[in-house]
Amino acid sequence: MRAQFVLSEIGVGLRRNLTMTFAVIVSVALSLALFGGALLMRDQVSVMKDYWYDKVNVSIFLCNKSDATTEPKCVKGAVTGEQKKQIETDLKKMDIVETVHYETADEAYKHYKEKYGDSPIAGSITPDQLPESFRVKLKDPEKYQVVATAFAGRDGVESVQDQRDILENLFSLMQGMNVAALCVMALMLVIALMLIVNTVRVSAFSRRRETGIMRLVGASSFYIQMPFIMEAAFAGLIGGVVACGMLILGRYFLVDNGLALADKMELVNFIGWDAVLAKLPLVIAIGLLMPAVAAFLALRKYLRV
Repeated sequence: MRAQFVLSEIGVGLRRNLTMTFAVIVSVALSLALFGGALLMRDQVSVMKDYWYDKVNVSIFLCNKSDATTEPKCVKGAVTGEQKKQIETDLKKMDIVETVHYETADEAYKHYKEKYGDSPIAGSITPDQLPESFRVKLKDPEKYQVVATAFAGRDGVESVQDQRDILENLFSLMQGMNVAALCVMALMLVIALMLIVNTVRVSAFSRRRETGIMRLVGASSFYIQMPFIMEAAFAGLIGGVVACGMLILGRYFLVDNGLALADKMELVNFIGWDAVLAKLPLVIAIGLLMPAVAAFLALRKYLRV
């Protein structure tokens, strides 16, 4: 009987505040979708870093004849065979180095033509203008500075470059987007909480006569508060389910179908469905608990009879 009464009170409350309940559902759904999206974006950045940092190399560019007059570090002339041999030997002695590949000027020119063959200036570039280099793969990409310190400024070395720098701007942009999503999520969360509190206040005011009678006949505070808390939790649960649907549809249409980014951006290692599904229970749990806690705290102020 008591359970039936509580359920009937929930139905009455939802019908009386249908518009505000709908607003709560929408705001909770949007805030939780942004929250889940931010978590997935963080995972995506982490996966991309692990994927690309494992593939990028440290490049040690060597001086050539054309650099002698244009590069201050190459004023002593082009790198000699002895210098190249010594650089390679020193590289292979380093514990942090996994592999060392020597790239000739002709190989560099071939790679340049493959990448930029359609550019207007490609025809004016000759093999002797491109530097020889050592492509160094590190066991730990984070230790690039060890190689840079050891070889930058050495005779015959024009520069030492870490290819991670090329990716940092992309990762910084993605991290910025992640922070922006979290800020919008926080704003939507505040709006959702305000709506929940306002809904509880209106509901408590409209049913003050019923709650007063329940108090007179000896009903406990928790029993009186339960319908209001469950109304908020129910609305939050629906919002959480909607947010989960938005995350699933977003992953499906952005990556697999629709835009099909997985096919168009083959170089990007997108997170899998397992990462998406792993976030759904958390989203639903927050959607259920957050409104319930907010309603409980609001009732301590607005449900005094």
